[in-house]
Amino acid sequence: MIHPLFKAALKRPDLLIRHLANYGELLKCEAADAGKGLLVQAAAGVAAAMALVLALGLTGVAVMLGILQGTFHWVLVAVPAVAWLCVMVGGLMAMRSVVRRDIQDVRDEVERDLRLIRLAKELKDE
Repeated sequence: MIHPLFKAALKRPDLLIRHLANYGELLKCEAADAGKGLLVQAAAGVAAAMALVLALGLTGVAVMLGILQGTFHWVLVAVPAVAWLCVMVGGLMAMRSVVRRDIQDVRDEVERDLRLIRLAKELKDE
């Protein structure tokens, strides 16, 4: 005896083909999103590297000015701190993983379908 799910698939192969086409579309969309995510990560990495060079330079200038003047002024800390903040934000954005999350969505969808097929097979065997 054939399970109703398989009967439906045999009677309407267009549904199975549409389902497979939807998988292709899902993979295409996820790949496009992953590409955009990688582009954002690369831009954030470049921005973080440029901010690091700027922060190191501003910190060195602030230390030299502080030593030459012999007094402390809040601007000598605030200006390099803004550059260091940019380094941290850019670094965090560059290290954030977007691709892994997108791939996991596709894996979850495939796992759900495989679970449904296993369930249909178990019901057929009963």
